[in-house]
Amino acid sequence: MNLSWCLALTVKNDDLSKVSPLIEKVSDHKDFKKLLRTRTNVLVLYTKSDAQLKLLSDVAQAVKGQGTIAWVNCGDSEGRKLCKKVKVDPSSKTNGVDVLHYKDGTFHTEYNRPATFKSIVAFLKDPSGPPLWEENPEAKDVVHIESEKDFRKLLKREERPILMMFYAPCESPLSVLAGMNVHPAEFDGLKQEFSVKGYPTFCYFEKGKFMHHYENYGATSKDIADWLKNPQPPQPKTPEVPWSESGSAVFHLTEESFDAFLEEHPSVLVMFYAPWCGHCKKMKPEFDEAAEILNKDPDSPGVLAAVDATIHKSIGERFKISGFPTVKYFEKGEEKYTLPQLRSKDKIIEWLQNPQAPPPPEKSWDEMPSNVSHLGAEDFREFLKKKKHALVMFYAPWCPHCKNAVPHFTTAAELFKEDRKIAYAAVDCTKGQNHELCKQEGVEGYPTFNYYNYGKFSEKYNGERGEAGFTGFMRNLRGRDQEKVGKRKEEL
Repeated sequence: MNLSWCLALTVKNDDLSKVSPLIEKVSDHKDFKKLLRTRTNVLVLYTKSDAQLKLLSDVAQAVKGQGTIAWVNCGDSEGRKLCKKVKVDPSSKTNGVDVLHYKDGTFHTEYNRPATFKSIVAFLKDPSGPPLWEENPEAKDVVHIESEKDFRKLLKREERPILMMFYAPCESPLSVLAGMNVHPAEFDGLKQEFSVKGYPTFCYFEKGKFMHHYENYGATSKDIADWLKNPQPPQPKTPEVPWSESGSAVFHLTEESFDAFLEEHPSVLVMFYAPWCGHCKKMKPEFDEAAEILNKDPDSPGVLAAVDATIHKSIGERFKISGFPTVKYFEKGEEKYTLPQLRSKDKIIEWLQNPQAPPPPEKSWDEMPSNVSHLGAEDFREFLKKKKHALVMFYAPWCPHCKNAVPHFTTAAELFKEDRKIAYAAVDCTKGQNHELCKQEGVEGYPTFNYYNYGKFSEKYNGERGEAGFTGFMRNLRGRDQEKVGKRKEEL
């Protein structure tokens, strides 16, 4: 492991607590096994000397409640036995240090990322996640900004033009001059100031002054480098041709033609859509192809029509259209079924040949029995005040990542159902006043997980979204509680 671990070596110093009581010093094999059994996310540093580890002390503080830092001194008699038992020999490493990660009680991986505070913290918060952008050697010439204060300083001191990329951790950044993760709520003011409405957003600065956004000039490093030779304001976007004017085989209906069309055609499948809707755009080619096939068939079982519900609002209101796309079947002018399962050309044609009632809709999460507490704006704060540890999932029912997390979150709630101090709760941000509540709690995407201590927001949970991650987070918190009780008893 080629890491430049900064170890401030001391002589005859076996008291690691002077660095941080959060770092666990382990020398006994039984204690080591207990540590792995009671903590689910542990980074263990093996060395052959007593060491005061300032870097890892800071890390331990930053990941408190989410991960554990442990130290084994393979140089003393007890530690040597433990190292031999677990088959670790730090002296075989060029710098005499071995750092291993243990997950859910077993060895997970060797830590081989940079020995920096930010990298280690990011690793412990998501041990299976991708490396940070600044860990990429190709990004060595990029100025990585950590705070708004640093951002303001850069603008003030830098004479050269700056192309600033505001991004969220999920993006794949490109080689630009400066980049800043502004996803956290603390940067809301900055996002508003520079009109950051999506990720990534590129802002161009000259002598500390914001000039304009970089838009519609291409996203490769060559595109950006070429543009920087002669920076220009954003190019106007090529206007999108409306679907109704694209030569589509689908019949496009208006408020004036809708009822008459249904009277003329006894079997009609209507797609209600919005031009900006991504799912609608994905479905349009399938709907077009199906319409083309049906229009050529002399024995066609029906026709396909579409309504832009953002223009013909009265039709959307009449049929209670609340999401896009919505597909409805009309028989002899009467609405008969809503068909969320019809998205592909083949399924559309197959269904029209034998119209059947759709399967009953799935029960919503809050309608299913579970130990997750479903909260709303009316009871959110009162409920959390009574819980020492509460992990809250803010979600939207349509969100795929939320749907993936639900069974794991539910299982975690089941495991802790007997502990009255612990709660796993959920808030549907699309319901009623919950939208405003979610905004107040810093929710910018789904799902968002917040940890609360007796109703007070403590931190965002950025760990794994599986059962092990959710349960491990709570076990670590409970382990800390037990340690505090033990220390109080010792003091007495």
